[in-house]
Amino acid sequence: MTEGNDIKDRGNKEKLSEIVATRQIRREKRHLGATLNSLLGPRVLVYVSCALSIWGDRMWHFALSVFLIELYGRNLLLTAVFGLVVAGSVLVFGVLIGDWIDRKPRNKVAHASLFLQNSSVTACCVVLMLVISYKSEIEGIWQGWLMVACYVAVIILADLANLASTALTITIQRDWIVVITGDNRSQLAGMNAMIRRMDQIINIFAPLSVGQVMTWASNVIGCGFILGWNLVSLLVEFLFLSKVYQLVPQLAAKPRRCTGDSFLKRQLELISSQGEIHSCPTTDEFANMPKTLEGQEDQSSPLEAQQDMTSRFPLGLRKMQRLVQTCCDGWKTYCRQTVFLAGLGLAFLYTTVLGFDCITTGYAYTQGIGGSLLSLLMAISAFSGLVGTILFTRLRRSYGLVHTGLISSCLHIGCLLLCVFSVFAPGSPFDLGIFSLPLSQNSSLSQEMLKENRGHVSPFERNINQPILPGRSTIHWTNNTVLMDGAQESGQPESYVSITLLFSGVILARIGLWSFDLTVTQLLQENIADSERGTVNGVQCSMNYLMDLIHFILVILAPAPQQFGLLVFISIIFVIMGHTMYFVYARRYRSQNPCTQKTPKRDREAFLT
Repeated sequence: MTEGNDIKDRGNKEKLSEIVATRQIRREKRHLGATLNSLLGPRVLVYVSCALSIWGDRMWHFALSVFLIELYGRNLLLTAVFGLVVAGSVLVFGVLIGDWIDRKPRNKVAHASLFLQNSSVTACCVVLMLVISYKSEIEGIWQGWLMVACYVAVIILADLANLASTALTITIQRDWIVVITGDNRSQLAGMNAMIRRMDQIINIFAPLSVGQVMTWASNVIGCGFILGWNLVSLLVEFLFLSKVYQLVPQLAAKPRRCTGDSFLKRQLELISSQGEIHSCPTTDEFANMPKTLEGQEDQSSPLEAQQDMTSRFPLGLRKMQRLVQTCCDGWKTYCRQTVFLAGLGLAFLYTTVLGFDCITTGYAYTQGIGGSLLSLLMAISAFSGLVGTILFTRLRRSYGLVHTGLISSCLHIGCLLLCVFSVFAPGSPFDLGIFSLPLSQNSSLSQEMLKENRGHVSPFERNINQPILPGRSTIHWTNNTVLMDGAQESGQPESYVSITLLFSGVILARIGLWSFDLTVTQLLQENIADSERGTVNGVQCSMNYLMDLIHFILVILAPAPQQFGLLVFISIIFVIMGHTMYFVYARRYRSQNPCTQKTPKRDREAFLT
């Protein structure tokens, strides 16, 4: 009996152990499956796709500026021309790109933008490799005109790549992630912050990687490295974006724009504002209305008369009129948005010299700051940008999105006050006497003042545009060569207090700047209709380029180190104006939403999960 009971007990224990082992294996499989699902989820795929795209863009922007200088015999003319073409093309075609994004299906827009961007960069790399390898032979063909044609081809292909990159950025970072996160605004904020963190980190290491290849190998191998990267990136991004489109069915349910109905409504609003007519049925209602008297059918409405008048124009003029009408409608759509002031305020922040572009670094060279120290300061600046993204997510969860913008604005302005103090601190070269020169250069007083200031004013014999790689945009030109020349001839400053305050303010201000940028970005994502998201963001890109171009023009007008203090004052004015616009928007928002509270607890829990 006892032996039989022991056998039964051993059998029960073995069965129990088998059941426990089976359950553990199932649990491990479920855990592994959940891990694989999360790794292959739409958010991770979007992160990888964005990282590859950003890395390729940073390498290309860095290398292209070097290639253009090498092509033209270390002259900066090609880089200046390219910068003007890029700025002008985005200003003109930004609205049209946004309108195209709104009209086409999401997958076709993403795939077309991705293919055009990578194929343009690939073709441009092929042309550059041929020109660099056979430069002397190409210069002897057609009396040098073949080389000019190569220059034109490089600039056009690079500009097409930049336009396609703008379209891809708007599509993925302004539209797709909004659909992927759905109504969970905390996840939307997390994805925005994560993409911005990747951008900050990649902005340091991507130029370093291609720069090492170009330094230790050659420019031709550097072109080949970028070409290979774009081909691999094209394949991976295409597969990942296609997978995201399959995993998120909402991406396929894009609301279509009823162009005829929208056009009729716009015309009726115009007529109504002129007092000729007050109401009229829409296109669908008009199609379902019963026919009336023949005499009324023969009467032409003002809209039909306008269409008849337009149809008399040649085909080319009609197409041009449609493009102009699309641009005007895009700007009107942007201006009527509830977040118009917030977006305009963000654009005003681009008119500043208080950033880590070559304008500020050129001024730092004139104040005795070396290249190694500048690279260290840029790394610290990138770290402060990462802190700004972390601060944004925490403030948004605690105080809400609109209040996060207010806090970020105050932090940004407060830190930039250090830059204002640096203008009057010891060691500052700021001199108002340089603006008081008489207009007549032949007077004896002006000659004496010129001789007196010649000891501390950098020479201006040359006026050459030099390429820059600003952290906020892809414009690559400015006139900071004077600052660099002054650095070569000027001695050490009497004190480093001024330059220390300047860079302390610039570095600390990036915390509030990136937090504010993420705030406005999410406001645009949340408050713009799906059918207008591309158009509004296209106009926003045009506004950013326009304000960035203004700050380059200001540097051209005041290029001397002694005039940098004036540029600081102008930058502070534009920054305050931009944040004031956001304050007005926040006030209107609070008046229209008096019951707005903090982020709901369930939204926070969804973000954590």
